[in-house]
Amino acid sequence: MSWKVSRSPGQGFTLIEIMVVVCIIGIIIAIAGSTWIRQRTLSQARSCQENLSKIDSVKEQWALEQKMDDSATPQWTDLVYADGTGYLRAQPICPALGLYTIGSISDKATCTVVAPIDHNSSP
Repeated sequence: MSWKVSRSPGQGFTLIEIMVVVCIIGIIIAIAGSTWIRQRTLSQARSCQENLSKIDSVKEQWALEQKMDDSATPQWTDLVYADGTGYLRAQPICPALGLYTIGSISDKATCTVVAPIDHNSSP
């Protein structure tokens, strides 16, 4: 009597095959993750720059309507009214959780977190 041992084709994967697949997935995640983080940071910076631009234009409008000179510094209560009828409906919130400083009319508004974007530099 002869015993024949055969291996059925559906027994599973070897440890080496599983390790190769896990390594490939890890590499893909590392590449995609760094790109995602970079794009998220750039998106936050662009949104913050847009908010700063709005603040600058609103404070110039406030200065013209209130007949203020360039040394005048508006407060948030001058630009944002509680009922939403001010120069801005609400105080802008930095997407990177920074704080905006209005500054005087002659100065640009600033953020404590996001630096200005240089659109001429390569990514």
